[in-house]
Amino acid sequence: MSHSSLPYLSVIVPAYNESQRLEGILKIDEYLRAQPFSSELLVVDDGSSDDTLDRLKTLRDACGIRIVSYRPNRGKGYAIQQGMLQARGAYRLFCDVDLSTPIAEFDKFIPHLAEYAVIIASRKQQHASVVRHQPWLRENLGKGFTFLSRVALQVPLSDFTCGFKCFSQAAAEAIFQRMTIERWGFDAEAMFIAQRLGYTIKEIPVTWTNDPRTRVKLPDAIIDSLLELITIRVNHLRGRYR
Repeated sequence: MSHSSLPYLSVIVPAYNESQRLEGILKIDEYLRAQPFSSELLVVDDGSSDDTLDRLKTLRDACGIRIVSYRPNRGKGYAIQQGMLQARGAYRLFCDVDLSTPIAEFDKFIPHLAEYAVIIASRKQQHASVVRHQPWLRENLGKGFTFLSRVALQVPLSDFTCGFKCFSQAAAEAIFQRMTIERWGFDAEAMFIAQRLGYTIKEIPVTWTNDPRTRVKLPDAIIDSLLELITIRVNHLRGRYR
């Protein structure tokens, strides 16, 4: 993996108490080393209270990853915001440490990078493949959130919350410096800001597998996310995203 000052791709991975799931970092590193383009891998330790940071330091010595760490825990949205703004790549992809969307799915993004400023993975489009579904309640609550996001924000996307999204350098810096949502509603805010700023968004159907070890806790996450949709509309009316 190249460590040139301006890598082609930055991969940002948020981590909160992920000490037992860091094998995904090794898989991402292996994928990046096999690519013809330069890259960097940033892992954002979101105020973990276990030994995640110590294990990341061991991986840094082995793989050369960059670590962003802070206290206290702030939320996935804040973690990704910090990673996006500290990344150096011409393109900046965030993905989850459990690799529910395999890192090799980025291959599907590459042909579209020159044309679209924002490319996001979708589990809902034709030709997407869900290998293992979420439990019925979780999956249908997710569908409900997507529906409400489409209506409330007027952003016509099929999948807001899939944790695999790529931004051009300009789009990443413009969008994430305006972000205010620190937890689960950040995806919807990012897509709303992208549309308001005139960035083109491309959805790509991907292969996706539910990880039963997910840290999203229902119903709190759904309630918080719905409140955050209101926050986004209020922010917009106040001119926060200009």
